[in-house]
Amino acid sequence: MNVQVVADPAGKLLWISPALPGSTHDLTAALTHRIIRICERQGVPILTDRAYIGAGSWVTTPVRRFPHHDLTAAQRTINRALSAARAPVERSVARLKSWNIFRRARCSPNRMTVIAAAVLTLERQR
Repeated sequence: MNVQVVADPAGKLLWISPALPGSTHDLTAALTHRIIRICERQGVPILTDRAYIGAGSWVTTPVRRFPHHDLTAAQRTINRALSAARAPVERSVARLKSWNIFRRARCSPNRMTVIAAAVLTLERQR
């Protein structure tokens, strides 16, 4: 199951996307749900992992290391800063994954969408 998450810089979950099959690539899922387009219109910067490389100029991704080429010191510093900024969001995603329903579910994406909305509501009450 592929579920996209939007969180604020402090890691507070703001939105969970409808579920898509697990074989869906992260970038395809983000484009399907128009997350990038909506954030760009609202002026909200997007910090992501390497799965979103090529998503456009509005999306900040880590600098990619190519085979047989090391990153420069500046590029490593950029990657570290991006990872530090994304850390609270990654903790939120890890908290979501702690729910057994997300790890053991074998139901349709439609049903998981309803479950994800319920979990988001419960997480907001924490």
